[in-house]
Amino acid sequence: MDRRILEHYRETGPFTYAGAYGECFRSLPDDIPALGRLVCGQVIHRVTLAQGNRNANATLLYGDMERYPWHRMRCEDDLFPTAAAMAAELFRLDGRGFIGGRQVEHKLVVTCRYVSVLMSAILKAKGIPARSRAGFAPYFQEGASMDHWINQVYREKEGRWVTFDADGFYEECGMPLCQYDMPGDSFDWAAAAYLAVRRGEADGRRYLYADGLGTCGIPALVRYLVYDFHALMNHEIPYTFLPAYLDGRLDKLTEGELRELDALAELLTDPDGNFQALCKIWDGERKFRILNSPLVQN
Repeated sequence: MDRRILEHYRETGPFTYAGAYGECFRSLPDDIPALGRLVCGQVIHRVTLAQGNRNANATLLYGDMERYPWHRMRCEDDLFPTAAAMAAELFRLDGRGFIGGRQVEHKLVVTCRYVSVLMSAILKAKGIPARSRAGFAPYFQEGASMDHWINQVYREKEGRWVTFDADGFYEECGMPLCQYDMPGDSFDWAAAAYLAVRRGEADGRRYLYADGLGTCGIPALVRYLVYDFHALMNHEIPYTFLPAYLDGRLDKLTEGELRELDALAELLTDPDGNFQALCKIWDGERKFRILNSPLVQN
C-alpha cells in the first residue's frame, strides 16, 4: 500500500478530530472487536429506542428502554455531529467516559454514521489508518439493502483493509455476519451499487434510504455515493448535508449530471488504486465540495 494513502487515513477531518479527548481515545482497546463492542455499549440506535424491548432488544441486549428518560426520547444526531462532541456528552452523562455496562439512561441516541465516525476518530488518534465508508447493508432486511455506514481499518501485517460494522451487537444477536472482518460481498458499496443500477444490472428499488419517505434507487444511491466520496476524503458529512447543486433535486438530475457521477463512481470502485484521481477531483471540483447550508446562500 502506498504510504501516502495510509498517512492520509491517519489524518483527521473536522468530524474525527479528537481534540481534548485524544488521550482518552488512545487509552481505549486496540483490539477492534473489543473496541467496537465498547463503543456500541455507549449508544442506542434510534430504531432500537423506538422499538423498545422488542425485536433485536428482546433480551435487553441494548438495555431496558423503559428506563430511558422520556424527555430524551429523540434521535440526537444533530446535537453531536463530531467525535469530540459525542465524547463530551458521554463524559457529561457519566464522568467515567467510555465504560462497560453504561446505564441505558446515560447512553447517546445516534445512528450508524455517528458510530462509524467515533470508531474512525479513536483509531486515528492511535495513529492507525482508518476510514468511514457509506453504502448499503443487505443483512438487515431480506430482499432489501438499507443505507448504512461502516468502517475499514488497515492491518499492516496482512497488507489489507479490514471491513467491520460496530453499530450493533450483531454476533450476539445470532446474525450470520462476521461483523469485525466482513467479506467484501457482505456489504453493498455505494459506487458499485450505483453503477449496477445505472447499467440496468440491478433493481434500484432494492436500495433504501431510511428517511421515512420511501426514498430508493438513484436518489438514494447518489446520496450515498457522495457520502462515501466525502468520507474517503476524511470529511464524513452528516445526513443534513449534500453538495448544494444536488440538494432537493436528487430525483431530477440531468443525464449529463448523472454521467459526471458515473465517472466519479468508477473511481470510487477502487479508492486506493484511484486515490490521486479522487484527490484531484476533491481539490478541484467545487460542485462536490460546496455544501448546502441554511445560513449561507451558495
